[in-house]
Amino acid sequence: MPDRTRSYRSARREQSAAQTRQDILETARDLFITHGYAQVTMGQIARSAGVATKTLYASVGTKTQLLHALLAVDVADSKTTGLHDEVLRSKDLTSAMTCLAHGIRGNTERFAASINLLHSSMASDDKARQVWEYVVAQYRQALREIAQHLVAIGVVAPHLDVDGAADRLWLCFGLSAWRSLVVDCGWSYDDAERLLARQAVSMLEDPGPA
Repeated sequence: MPDRTRSYRSARREQSAAQTRQDILETARDLFITHGYAQVTMGQIARSAGVATKTLYASVGTKTQLLHALLAVDVADSKTTGLHDEVLRSKDLTSAMTCLAHGIRGNTERFAASINLLHSSMASDDKARQVWEYVVAQYRQALREIAQHLVAIGVVAPHLDVDGAADRLWLCFGLSAWRSLVVDCGWSYDDAERLLARQAVSMLEDPGPA
């Protein structure tokens, strides 16, 4: 017969470990946002989370791995996959850009704290810069797949290839575009969303060089 007591205890340990990891991630996020990624030590995170430093490393790994884990939580909690599919179902440029702008706006606004954390930490920490570059690469690849769809269905300017369309999408919807309007210029997300959607349509319809 299976040892149900052992299975129960194992499940309880796994549940406890998962909760400890979640507590650590939430504590680390708060400390990073408040004090800056470079200034926070693993010892501070452990003390604030109420765990031993050994437990901290066993749960989340190094400081860089912890930052990766925080971003992974955001990615898993985002609507990127559904957004991607919805945009690919669009049959005209305006509806595709309206959908894309709205979806990206939602994720950008929701995860603004994490984006700001990365942006502020990469200048002083090489590992944080590596994480930023990874996020940018993943984001650009997603936009490139959308560009491929737009070129394939013929809704962009004649002779505009996938690279040119992808670059224009990045210019309109990249992380810096939202920061420039919302953070630097003080725009609302609503206004930024509308402008960037219109800008994307205009740029993708422009037959000039990418």
